[in-house]
Amino acid sequence: MKQAILIRTDLKMGKGKIAAQCAHASIGAYLKTKKYSKDRWKREGMKKVVLKISGEKEIKKFYKLAKKRKLPCSLIRDAGLTQIEGGTITALGIGPGNDKKIDKLTGKLKLL
Repeated sequence: MKQAILIRTDLKMGKGKIAAQCAHASIGAYLKTKKYSKDRWKREGMKKVVLKISGEKEIKKFYKLAKKRKLPCSLIRDAGLTQIEGGTITALGIGPGNDKKIDKLTGKLKLL
């Protein structure tokens, strides 16, 4: 079991902003996960991977693919209180879910 967090690199967010967006994406996707998968993921150490995504078009594509594959996912839009304009898509959380299913979707993306 793992969770993938995709972060847009074109927005040039600061480290703290990226950390906050990762947290939003992780929790958002977790809350959409079935109880059995949540419990298993917690037992296995809550593995996560944070990956680069080039921009809005690409992150939307991955969101649609994750939904099509019935993976729990959460698309994050910024509130606009600091560095980013409100409503801007910043991150995508996928999973927790089966490692192989998530790797099949995100396996070609580079680590952040």
